[in-house]
Amino acid sequence: MTWSGARPVARSLALGAVVGAGLLASGSAQAASAFVGLAGSWAGSGHIRLEGGRREAIRCSAHYLPRSGGAAMGLSLRCASPSGRVELRANLYSRGNRVFGSWEERSYSAAGDLSGLATGNNLRLQFSGSLSGAMVVTTSGDAQSISVRTDASTLQGVNVSLRRN
Repeated sequence: MTWSGARPVARSLALGAVVGAGLLASGSAQAASAFVGLAGSWAGSGHIRLEGGRREAIRCSAHYLPRSGGAAMGLSLRCASPSGRVELRANLYSRGNRVFGSWEERSYSAAGDLSGLATGNNLRLQFSGSLSGAMVVTTSGDAQSISVRTDASTLQGVNVSLRRN
């Protein structure tokens, strides 16, 4: 199955990548400046888990732009595999230990909302819209680990590790 023939896979990857990469806070997201530590460029790789137990490698790069003293953040993200790619945009916000926002992937007309809680170096999120599911994000210094589980049958999850450039 390639991305070109499977919009649910591309949408799932798009959401997993944008939500995971975009919501990682250096340390704790409980402060008003939850996103300040993310400013700049990050890159890494991982895999998507497809139906039938298949896996496909992906590579991602992201650029984060904190706003409003770090209480908000814009991001752009690109991820690619041998069979396809996605380009995403998101606007994210933090209020106390709560994180929320919206995302979109224009080429696949995919969009949705997300919300969750940040505690320590972990972030637990629920997302809905064109796709629904949950994710856990862990940040340690200049490294980010993202694990996404979707409710879709085509794409069952995404795992990505990013490092600050």
